[in-house]
Amino acid sequence: MNLVLVAHGTRKQAGVALIADLAAQVAATLDRPVRVAFVDVLGPTPAEVLAAAPGRPTVLVPAFLACGYHVRADIPAHVAASGHDDVVVTRALGPDPALIRVLVDRLVESGWRPDDSVILAAAGTSDPQAMRDLHTTATWLSATLGTRVELAFAATGEPRISDAVAAARRSGRRVVVASYLLSDGLFQDRLRTSGADVVTEPLGTHAGVARLIANRFQRAGFNTAAEIAFHARKSQCRPTGMQSRR
Repeated sequence: MNLVLVAHGTRKQAGVALIADLAAQVAATLDRPVRVAFVDVLGPTPAEVLAAAPGRPTVLVPAFLACGYHVRADIPAHVAASGHDDVVVTRALGPDPALIRVLVDRLVESGWRPDDSVILAAAGTSDPQAMRDLHTTATWLSATLGTRVELAFAATGEPRISDAVAAARRSGRRVVVASYLLSDGLFQDRLRTSGADVVTEPLGTHAGVARLIANRFQRAGFNTAAEIAFHARKSQCRPTGMQSRR
């Protein structure tokens, strides 16, 4: 079986290296190679990776924290363009309880205190489904921490992170920004300059992220297509290009 981790793509070398490192961690866990593909900015694209392995059963895991346009439209388009007829696309990484555990670990290691004001900071999106996923993550994190967690954005969406930090500061409490980004780069820099007292590190280097990706591959590789579709419907982000195994 061919395993492919699909990310957005970035001109930042650190971001590219992060995806490669994640793929290497997952490959070590599963004891099989994991290819990397990108839907934007650089290659290889998912279509190119799939075309290089015609007829070989393949699982694509989208390395995205919400089910937005890239997961629902771009990746299926690449699958169709490749002509590959045996592909399973899993749901996005988030929302997922495993990522809540990673966020909490990041908060604890950053020195978060229970009386802090916490803001969950995402890149942002104009996609309604992805926005719902982000709000779900903020709600789950609020329940886990036992305090209200506000959602803010580094790029697309309101409120912007700097405005959310300014509003939270009026409470007189420390303001902690929980980074809901996979890798370091421009958006993480915006979090660091938002005026918060504490900004956590991105999620990507945490071992829990690699375990989540490995779990996505394992479920898709060993479950039936019907089971995968059932779990995807529950998350409102259906896998595409899926063929039943005999």
